[in-house]
Amino acid sequence: MQESSDLNGVHETDSHLALANQRHQSMEELDNVECLRRKTKYYFMNPCEKYHARGRKPWKLILQLIKIAIITIQLVSFGLSNQMVVTFKEENLMTFQHLFLKDFVDRGIDTYAVYRQADVYDHIHYIIEQYGRLHNTTVGNHEYEKNGSVYTPLSICQEFYRNGTIYPGKDTFEIDAHVETDCIDIDPMNQSSSQDVLPHFELHFKRMLSVKITFVLKAINLQTVRHRELPDCYDFNVIITFNNQVHSGRIKVDLENDVEINECRDWKVTGAAAKSIYLTLLFDCLIIITCMTSCALCMRSVFNGIQLQLVSQLQHLEYTHYYRKLSGKDVPWSDRLEFINGWYILIIASDLLTITGSILKIDIQTKVLTSYDICSIFLGLGTMFVWIGVIRYMGYFRKYNILILTLRAAFPNVIRFICCAGIIYLSYCLCGWIVLGPYHEKFRTLNTVSECLFSLINGDDMFPTFKNMKQKSNLIWIFSRVYLYTFVSLFIYMILSLFITIITDTYDTIKQQQQSGIPTSELHRFLSECKDLPNSGVYRLDKNSCFLHSCINKCRDHHERLTSEA
Repeated sequence: MQESSDLNGVHETDSHLALANQRHQSMEELDNVECLRRKTKYYFMNPCEKYHARGRKPWKLILQLIKIAIITIQLVSFGLSNQMVVTFKEENLMTFQHLFLKDFVDRGIDTYAVYRQADVYDHIHYIIEQYGRLHNTTVGNHEYEKNGSVYTPLSICQEFYRNGTIYPGKDTFEIDAHVETDCIDIDPMNQSSSQDVLPHFELHFKRMLSVKITFVLKAINLQTVRHRELPDCYDFNVIITFNNQVHSGRIKVDLENDVEINECRDWKVTGAAAKSIYLTLLFDCLIIITCMTSCALCMRSVFNGIQLQLVSQLQHLEYTHYYRKLSGKDVPWSDRLEFINGWYILIIASDLLTITGSILKIDIQTKVLTSYDICSIFLGLGTMFVWIGVIRYMGYFRKYNILILTLRAAFPNVIRFICCAGIIYLSYCLCGWIVLGPYHEKFRTLNTVSECLFSLINGDDMFPTFKNMKQKSNLIWIFSRVYLYTFVSLFIYMILSLFITIITDTYDTIKQQQQSGIPTSELHRFLSECKDLPNSGVYRLDKNSCFLHSCINKCRDHHERLTSEA
């Protein structure tokens, strides 16, 4: 009897210990879940709330504001520099048109043409003469290209069919479609050669396709010195084309200017401008360092979000493990993406673009490279992304956050809608190009057709588009009316209205969710159960902090105990 009572006492003691262990484990689980809520809630706090929670100054926010200011200054400075380059190119093109095209009038290049054989010879002779007298006529610093001690000659090339006999009066012809090229070179410093060679240069007008006159001129853009930048050396490859491919009796004359920007070989700049050039380089280096710091901080935040969701040695503490244990399912992708802050990705992209653009800008200023267009793309996209990132801080205010939430919620539906509408739009473009192209200038190419139809959707150029249709065929005229009326009715009254409805419905849904305050996802429901305010003190990292002691030490002890039991 004594032994049985002792056994009963042992069993009761074991049951009490097991019950105590279960209670202890359940209390630890509750503590772990509560700490996970606090840790996750702290991750989603804005910089001001994090400052109240832990007392840490929002250095990342301050860095982003400084970065926005200095990047904008850099973009404006480079934009003014790029504008000088573009202006120099455009004004030189206009100069060459006035120097080498006989009787040229501004804004008349589209209609500049010759109609008589004598005029063609006269214009070619005028170009050669003006090229030889360049030093005495130009007011710029233009000079002939020189390879060693020899000047690059002016080249006249005629392209024509190899052989042909054409009798329009008899409606007969015989043509060899092989194209031959006949060229002569004229030394700019030897004017007697041009007078001797040109009379022997015969143009075959009936077989002639084109006559191209090419030469190279050099110049230096000195205006950049006054704007804290070293001058560039330019090579202008001038091409004057007499186009006779249509053989309509009208030879169009066009002047093209292919520009190459090169590094000046020997240069020396003195005065205040030389010092300011080095200050600009130091400013660009400061921007690179700032963007690298910002990129590193944002990448760390992205890594912390991924770690909080998935990766950790204490996997029982992470949200993915908790949600799987609670519901038996994996975390939805919408909740997973919440941990990867898209704004951080945008800032990282802007930092990488700005760093690349700043390096190219330094190379341009030191004349290692002359890639103005590539540099402007990198700096422009980087600055655009930086300023779009400002919306993130506006979203911390409840009234402004509705714009961001609406755009994010409506984006998938908008993309699907645009794909469907784009198919209809493409069909109208192809139909309009093939049918109306011969009768309307806005439908000559697929590019102009797309621009014209997009303008019609926005209500632009409606009357000129209808009016300019040439009424050469009653069938085409009727088709054009049906085509345009159906397009306007379909896209403006139906498709555009449906597009606006998608945005409006999403806006109303987001507005109702904000007013009701009901959590819209499992992650939001999980976070809403944490009632600790940022200034409650539980988020601070000190010895008495529940956040540090409960969320880290307890979880580590629990993990070690489970490992030892296993």
